[in-house]
Amino acid sequence: MIGISDIEAAARTVAGHVVRTPTVPSPGLSELLGAPVTAKLELLQRTGSFKARGATAKLLSLTEAERAAGVVAVSGGNHGIALAVMAAALDVKATVVMPRTAPARSIRLVEAAGASVRLTDGMDTAFELVPRLRDEGLTLVHPFDDPVVIAGQGTVGLELAEDADDLTDVIVSIGGGGLIAGVAAALRARRPGVRVWGVETAGAQAMSEALAAGGPLPVAVSSIVTTLSAPSVSRLTYDHAAALVEEVLVVPDREAVRGSLEFAEHAKVWTEPAAGCLLPAARQVRERVGDGARIGLVVCGGNVTHQEISEWTARFGLD
Repeated sequence: MIGISDIEAAARTVAGHVVRTPTVPSPGLSELLGAPVTAKLELLQRTGSFKARGATAKLLSLTEAERAAGVVAVSGGNHGIALAVMAAALDVKATVVMPRTAPARSIRLVEAAGASVRLTDGMDTAFELVPRLRDEGLTLVHPFDDPVVIAGQGTVGLELAEDADDLTDVIVSIGGGGLIAGVAAALRARRPGVRVWGVETAGAQAMSEALAAGGPLPVAVSSIVTTLSAPSVSRLTYDHAAALVEEVLVVPDREAVRGSLEFAEHAKVWTEPAAGCLLPAARQVRERVGDGARIGLVVCGGNVTHQEISEWTARFGLD
């Protein structure tokens, strides 16, 4: 399990390389949900998502020989962007393996940062390619199955604990579980009374299915929310969720897109559906907790185009 000392060490490591993002009350979302809402704006992070934290922590932990040989990552978008940009900043050669279903903008950003891109037919085949690249000498920067990466993501929770000390419930999106593992570990140490809830989209239910089964297992991925679409969680992230997370809620893709539109209208921020899903989950939490809820939202990223949001809005009849 990741401890608070690991997260504090990661915070010292990444300081000066990543943004200490704002933690702000949202009057608009508070009115919408009927409870005080505080937003941790990780979409303002370098590369547009929290992923820069874990990628930077891992890159700075490498030996000189590992830095010289280069790194490899598997990503549906945000992890690849973060690794490519931060590796370029630290003069480390990076290869990013991405499914062809990854957003075209994400692929362009990875290439623009100077990383080598390898495209595969799906996320499962992307992960299958990694052992061959590791055999070539590259160091894997896993998006979630790495204690250094999780500690880096945990710096989100560390900052949240320092900047918002009156929260009762914090809601975190789950892909492979690295973010919620780190945030939950930080909050358990610094704000032990706070409940941490996870949220996934239907068709990207790696953690909720793992919790139901008693351990990680492969899942079928069909959600439009590619940044949440891990083919499975890891034992490491599962153990953290099982021990530290209240419950993992699942919401439809349609409601995740609606959440992105509501973030734009009521909070004045532009989020991807991986963050938009926080709002339907927050409604469920508000109903369960009742009066006295003070909700924190980890707004994980904003890497989505206007065209994508427009297409999903039309598809789901949200005009």
